[in-house]
Formats: sequence, C-alpha cells, structure tokens
Amino acid sequence: MLLILSRQILNFIISLVALTIFTFGLTHIFPEESNVLVQNQIHSGITSPLNDSQDSINILQEYFIYIEQIINGNWGVSSMRGIAIFEEFVTYFPATIELSLAALLFALVLGVPLGIIAAKNKNSWTDKIIVSTTLFGYSMPIFWWAILLILFLSLWLGITPVASRIGFEFDIHPVTGFMLIDTLLSEKNYAVEAFYSALHHLLLPSVVLGTVPLAVITRSTRTAMISILTEDYIRSAKARGLSVENIIWKHALRNALIPVVSTLGILIGILITGSLITEYIFSWPGAGKWMLDAVYRRDFAVIHGALLSIIGFIITIHLLLDLFSIYLDPKRRRK
Repeated sequence: MLLILSRQILNFIISLVALTIFTFGLTHIFPEESNVLVQNQIHSGITSPLNDSQDSINILQEYFIYIEQIINGNWGVSSMRGIAIFEEFVTYFPATIELSLAALLFALVLGVPLGIIAAKNKNSWTDKIIVSTTLFGYSMPIFWWAILLILFLSLWLGITPVASRIGFEFDIHPVTGFMLIDTLLSEKNYAVEAFYSALHHLLLPSVVLGTVPLAVITRSTRTAMISILTEDYIRSAKARGLSVENIIWKHALRNALIPVVSTLGILIGILITGSLITEYIFSWPGAGKWMLDAVYRRDFAVIHGALLSIIGFIITIHLLLDLFSIYLDPKRRRK
C-alpha cells in the first residue's frame, strides 16, 4: 500500500511540475502581457524574473523564483481591473465548485440507480430506453441544451430563474464563497428565504452541467453491474435464496462503484471545462466566466492564473479519487 501511495504522489508531483513549466513558458511567450510577479521584489533586488534586461540569473533560477512566488500567492495583477489575480481566484472559484458539486450530485443521484435498473433489466425495453436516453444526453451540445431548458422551464413555464446565483432582493455578505452556506450563516431575517432563492437559482445550471456526467455515470454503472452480476459470489448469494434487490444493494453495488469512482476524475475535468459555457450562459459569477471574460479582454495575466489554478485543482482531485478507488478495490491494493 505504501508503494502504491508513493507512486501516486510521485505522479502528482510530476504533473504539477509539468503544469508549472507550461505556465512558466507562457510568461516568457507573453512577458509584457502576462505581468506575472512584476509587482513583487525578488531576491537580490531583482524587480522581475521576466525582465529581459536582467542577465544576472539564468532560466532555472527564474523558474524557482517563479515557483516561490506562486506558492506565496503572488500571481500578478489583472491588467484590466488592477486587482490581484489570487484575490479574484479566491472570490470566483467557490461559485464554480458549488455549481460543479451540485451537477455531480445530480448525476450521481440519478445515474447510479438508472445504471442499476438498466443492468437488472438487460436487453429489455427499459434497458434500451435508458441507454438511448443517455446516448442522447451525452451527444447534446451543452449550449443548445441550456437554451432549450431556459426556453421551456424559464420563459414558457416560469419555474426557474435564468441568471445569477440569488435573487436581487437579497443582500448576503460572502463568508465562504458558497452561496448556499453563506445564506444559512447570514444573520438577516430573510436567511431562509435567501437559501431557497440560491437553491432555486442553482437548479437549472446544475442540471445543464450535470447532463453529460449523468450519461457517463449511468453507462459506467450499467456496464460494471452487468459484469459483476455474473460473478461466482453473486451466484452463490442467489443460491442461498437472497433477493435480487438485496444482492444488488448489499453485495454488488460496492464493487460496481469502483469503475464509477475511476471515471469521476475524468468527469471533474468535464465539469470544470463545461462550466466555462454554463456560467457564461447563466451569468454565473464563477471561475469559468472569469476566465472567458479575460480571454475576451486579452488579459493574459488572468488567463495564466486561471490555467494554473484550475488545472492544478483537477490534478489534485485526480490524485484523491485515485487513492479512494484503491481503497475501495482490494485487488489493486494487493497488486
């Protein structure tokens, strides 16, 4: 187990190093636009490691200075807004995390039971309908799906709001950055109403963002469950007279979730990248919209900070999910 853990951590470190080398190279490709670290005085009176006039340090020293500043949170300043990039990241990223978690929860709550139902009724009409629906959901472009749901649920039926994270009538002071939590922490007399407003605003974008993960989780659960239901220990459980529901939920589900957990790392990347479009459509003030706005403004310093933070987050989540899947799977631990 210790050997597996050390390998995973080594892969994690290599991935982070590759990421920092890539972003460090961007600061040299766009030295003036990036303005990364130019606000900081560095060792020996050097104003910036990106200044071409500095010949006293080599590229390796520049890289280590760059890493030191990144760790210290000195990511530079937005050339358009004049705000520290790390402060902007801390402000916007919790909104993206909240939306992504809600979308993932929606996908898991629906996807796992649908996959089990499809596997239990393999090759029946129920199975065919579920598989066809997931294929349709996986193939639907996210921006088109968002427009359809807005037209149907928001404009025609008036069930869900179109944009923002909470109603404009509520004034909630940010504490954690997660609107659902901040509304409950608020001392306003309308805290409960604000919570339901935030939940109401979260519903539609989370459904849009969670549609593709829902399709992936459903198909992964179905495939894993069909394979596990043919195992010898499942046949033995059936021979002992256990019901199908008891076998599935108490014996087969744990092993069926192992490949599902393995796919969650890929789904996190899908959720984060999908949030770029989703946040822009729903005017959701998260890191995705923040990054797209920076692209339109050609604010390379913000693009650099967004790439560094978002990709670093995805790499970290990959490591945690990998360790969790190893914990679930005794075969991988023994191997």
